[in-house]
Amino acid sequence: MSANAPRELRVGVVGLGWMGQVHSRALSRLPQHYPELGVRPRLVAVADPVVDDRTQRAAAAFGFEQVVTDWRELVARDDLDLVCVTGPNFIHRDVGVAVAESGKHLWIEKPAGRSSTETREVAAAVETAGVQSAAGFNYRNAPGVERAKELVAAGRIGRVEHTTVRFLADYAAHPDGALSWRFDNQYSGSGVLGDLVSHAADLARHVVGDLAELVADRATFIAERPEAVPGAMHYERGSGTLGPVGNEDYVSALLRFADGSRGLLESSRVAVGEQNHYGIEVHGTHGAVAWDFRRLNELRTCFAQDFQNASWSTEYVTPESGEMAAFQPGAANAMGFDDLKVIEAKRLVESILTGKAVGATIHDAVVAAETVDAIVASTESKGWVEL
Repeated sequence: MSANAPRELRVGVVGLGWMGQVHSRALSRLPQHYPELGVRPRLVAVADPVVDDRTQRAAAAFGFEQVVTDWRELVARDDLDLVCVTGPNFIHRDVGVAVAESGKHLWIEKPAGRSSTETREVAAAVETAGVQSAAGFNYRNAPGVERAKELVAAGRIGRVEHTTVRFLADYAAHPDGALSWRFDNQYSGSGVLGDLVSHAADLARHVVGDLAELVADRATFIAERPEAVPGAMHYERGSGTLGPVGNEDYVSALLRFADGSRGLLESSRVAVGEQNHYGIEVHGTHGAVAWDFRRLNELRTCFAQDFQNASWSTEYVTPESGEMAAFQPGAANAMGFDDLKVIEAKRLVESILTGKAVGATIHDAVVAAETVDAIVASTESKGWVEL
């Protein structure tokens, strides 16, 4: 092998559902988009408790060399450098801790634990082991978001006054949606809080800055759902006996940022008419910026005008915005969701190569989990909670 040959990065994946496949694709695409890294990921093994025809076909399609049913068997291997944790919430803490303790680098989806306590335990294991980590806050990787962050930091909109961040979805809007593990806190830890609010909190913090305190409200609008057959997902229909939903469908919160600016956060998993309505608006003393995931490759801007009767413009992100140059040669050439995970993988590999954290890490997952805890505490006390 020549001195310039790519370094092999041996990968294991826990969970081969949609997100496990997204991670696998992202790692496989790294040499195509970032050849300068000099890294060639090798998909060695995947662990999934259900090894059926679907799993076997997916494993073969991605080129995994082995499929096992027990994640412990995968983590115990000595031929892995990195493990992706993409299974359901209730395994994240145990797998994440075990991966770090085994000396392997960790790419873990959010929420990294069912609570901030579990998430801090994963973070402590990562710190003790001295391994690198990445957390699945992919929306911050969008070139439009990176451009918004730059504009805010550079003062192009003046001093930030208020921010609105909304994450609205309809995936649980049907009242016959099966009562899967996502609706049971024993397995999920929370409802829309861990699923979407954690993303919203990270996006607001990434673009604007740290939160200082908040006051919140939450609600469960569909209190009962038909019991699910084993293995059913939240988007499947159920027809069995109705059972109680154990967590929240909707959250709203008033925010106070550390810089003194104010904010509004709203998130729902039962919003009829909304699919992936994820975005942020930041208003300052001299202008504003706004980004919407549904128009991933655009950024709305309003600055360099008078205070009154100012108008919005639409900016198409360019190769100079964030990581777009690794994917497209010019403005208005669209990027997609999977590309954001390739960027996430790239930043993790940079962390592994340099020993210095790049991108969202387990410590960002801790901050998001603590924000979720603060929202819960606020809804229980009906008052402001400091972070």
